[in-house]
Amino acid sequence: MSKTKVPVALVLCALFAAAPSVAQKDKSISMDGEFGLIITTGNTEATSLSAGLAGTQELTDWSNEYKFDALYKQDKVNRAGNEVTETTAQKYFLSGQANYKLTQENQRLFVFGSYEDDRFSDFKYQSTVALGWNQEVFSNEKSKFSYSVGPGYSFSESQDGKNLDSIIVRAALQYSLRLSDSAKITQSLSSEFGGDNTKSRSVTAVSATLKDALSMKVSLKLDHNTDVEGDSKKLDTETAVTLVYTFF
Repeated sequence: MSKTKVPVALVLCALFAAAPSVAQKDKSISMDGEFGLIITTGNTEATSLSAGLAGTQELTDWSNEYKFDALYKQDKVNRAGNEVTETTAQKYFLSGQANYKLTQENQRLFVFGSYEDDRFSDFKYQSTVALGWNQEVFSNEKSKFSYSVGPGYSFSESQDGKNLDSIIVRAALQYSLRLSDSAKITQSLSSEFGGDNTKSRSVTAVSATLKDALSMKVSLKLDHNTDVEGDSKKLDTETAVTLVYTFF
């Protein structure tokens, strides 16, 4: 097994180990898919197409979240007088969090896993497994706020093959506010504090329903690493306008 596949296996093991029993009754489940235009700056600077899936699942004992984002682009460039097609952006991110409800449903224990592969960043891959405490501070028809905090382990490798694995502390928060019957704003923020690098991600999004299950979303993603090499930039940004379809 190659080194880059080890973190993927560990992430999947962490997610499925915490997966709820199929015998539990679904209380609610949702799945959104999106596709649209992204303007990126930082290590990747291009106008690109993106796709993503986001799902949530509420069970009797579990509250689960899953997410997948992908970015890919090819450009024609001139090389020694010849026009060739090159990949200029290639990135995907996978994450999942399973929250086990305690006696009070808003107080939970969580297990989290993520894997990121950005061909044009300073890292060959970055992966995280963490567990700890999750709490839903408040939740009503208009707004919702929750946070997670706990220890974990980060697996990463630089483009020159340097091993950057380390023990981390992961902290994250999620907030959503319904502006009207058809519009809402969401904010998620996470930081993984490690000995060699602190990785942070922020996603701010405003969405509005166009018709039935179809919505439009404007989002801003910020990815920041404190420890990069050479001319690599610490901050990558993605500004996106996407169409979102709610499957269920």
